Amino acid sequence: MPAPAPLVNLHAYEAAAAERLPRMVFDYYAGGAADEVSLRTARASWDDISLRYRVLRDVATRSLHTEVLGHALDWPVLVAPMALQQLAHPEGEVAVARAAEATGTGMILSTLATRSVEAVRDATRGPLWLQLYVSKDRGASEALVRRAEAAGCTALVLTVDAPVLGRRERDLLNGFHLPAGMTVPNLSAGPHDTLATHRETASALADFVSTYWDASISWKDLGWLRSISKLPILVKGVVRGDDAVQALEEGASGVIVSNHGGRQLDTSIPTARALPEVADAMAGRGALLVDGGIRRGTDIVKALAMGAHAVLLGRSVLWGLAVDGQAGAQRVMQLLKDECDHAFALAGCRTPGECTRDLLA
Repeated sequence: MPAPAPLVNLHAYEAAAAERLPRMVFDYYAGGAADEVSLRTARASWDDISLRYRVLRDVATRSLHTEVLGHALDWPVLVAPMALQQLAHPEGEVAVARAAEATGTGMILSTLATRSVEAVRDATRGPLWLQLYVSKDRGASEALVRRAEAAGCTALVLTVDAPVLGRRERDLLNGFHLPAGMTVPNLSAGPHDTLATHRETASALADFVSTYWDASISWKDLGWLRSISKLPILVKGVVRGDDAVQALEEGASGVIVSNHGGRQLDTSIPTARALPEVADAMAGRGALLVDGGIRRGTDIVKALAMGAHAVLLGRSVLWGLAVDGQAGAQRVMQLLKDECDHAFALAGCRTPGECTRDLLA
């Protein structure tokens, strides 16, 4: 039997995680909507961009340090909000939070986390933001916001691209559901039973979303969220310049260019193509982040050159978590951090501010 391939990059961690995780879990994390066109183009769109690197710029001393919403980060990456992380490892989101802090960054905690916001906040001193879906029961959403504030979260991330759940056919084929005893402690007791229901060719998550999430969410809900919290709000799921501008006009502190990892509307524009238009429309106003298909240090350079202040790292963190818990998640982030520093040097950049659009071909 051949020896396993060395885990020298994020792609290798995905392959290793595929061997360790149950098929239902791997497909839930890895899958996309419908034909998964958006899932495939997320990665390809970054690869399609070439870098016109600079030479003779004295890159012996470099710094990846940046700030986002007043938070000092050792490098321009945060962990994206991802649900149900205990499916990958018993410590789930707590392990990821510790790994993020160890690499000098923070994380965004999903509403559908399998560890409570209080437990995750206790596990890390790094930046912690809460991602929020708007429930049909506004009181339940407000209660979660209050918990996040009390726990010490410093921003809210409102996801706006999921009024209904994308058609995730891998989940339908696998009858996706939570194992017995696993809960989503940031929500009330009721939804847990729905998420644990196993039916053939049905997704318990899809049933849950149709029951509890509010498909009538609109711009007025951003105003409602502002009215109940003083925390800065980022709007996640934007791929258009006009939507980004309206988010700022409605009081958002920034936007996250995202198509939900290709898990919502299939054939939607990849974020690498959407980012320049959004950056131009925002014209330096507010925080600008991007996710979707980030796997290499060069992707980070390209995103910064397009105008992003930082990127969000998603699935790859889960692959590291599945392989080796906190140590695996930390190793994935450190690999990308080292690649980012290497890409800075070879592109002729000493700081994130030197990653400008003239680098892009």
